[in-house]
Amino acid sequence: MDIRQAIHFEQAETLNTEELRRHFLVEGLFVTGKLRVTYSHYDRLVLLGISPVTEPIIIADDLANVVGVSYFLERRELAVVNIGGGPARISADGEDYLIEPLEALYVGRGTKSVVFAAADQTNPPKLYGVSAPAHKHHPSRKISQNEASPQALGTVEAANKRTIYKYVHEGLLPTCQLMLGITRFEPGSVWNTMPAHLHDRRMEAYLYFDMPADRFVVHLMGRPHETRHLIVRNEQAVISPPWSIHSGSGTGSYAFVWAMAGDNQSFVDMDMVSMESLR
Repeated sequence: MDIRQAIHFEQAETLNTEELRRHFLVEGLFVTGKLRVTYSHYDRLVLLGISPVTEPIIIADDLANVVGVSYFLERRELAVVNIGGGPARISADGEDYLIEPLEALYVGRGTKSVVFAAADQTNPPKLYGVSAPAHKHHPSRKISQNEASPQALGTVEAANKRTIYKYVHEGLLPTCQLMLGITRFEPGSVWNTMPAHLHDRRMEAYLYFDMPADRFVVHLMGRPHETRHLIVRNEQAVISPPWSIHSGSGTGSYAFVWAMAGDNQSFVDMDMVSMESLR
């Protein structure tokens, strides 16, 4: 368990590169046969990297102890997306789901047992999970990519031609606060979310993936007039505070999983930042 404290923007603006990475960049999420967990004090979001191979992976009691309950999802909801490899078998209180690559599973509050396994041990999956506090139970549900409201955005001229897939959002299934989706770029497009925006009512986390080893994303963060950057490589995540922009450009096309928690579930709740005000 890696615990990340909330950082005020005045402190963040004094940090050097290594300190920024230590507070906001999540590395090493996917380790063969392991469950890796990062707990953020921003809206108490939990990021999970789940990499089952020969043996199933179970969310154990020690993880429940960290959040102060008798089992992890006693007062939480969870969304899991298969970002690559082969299919996964996920059991939630005895109900089994086959989750193919680029499919997701929402698991509702009150689910006592969650078990992750590789459906094909010769081609194990990489599962990325995000969990947020929840005030009531909603039914667990599998979500396919076709159900995820594909929305084409951007242009070739602006180098931001991309498709947004909304897997977990109020238009498709009820949740307490969790939202999750995938954005994928067309070849030759690299810019995400520019002009940039803020949403002080929600925090966000990004997992960048589908990048070769020699490719990276320059992730822009910070207040609009005090921007900083992180170099983010394949299968690394960024914790984005409510006071920070979250934009970036890659050295080639890429994909990322975005997840949000906070006061509302309005995807369009954004405070736009003018291009002239960025520094």
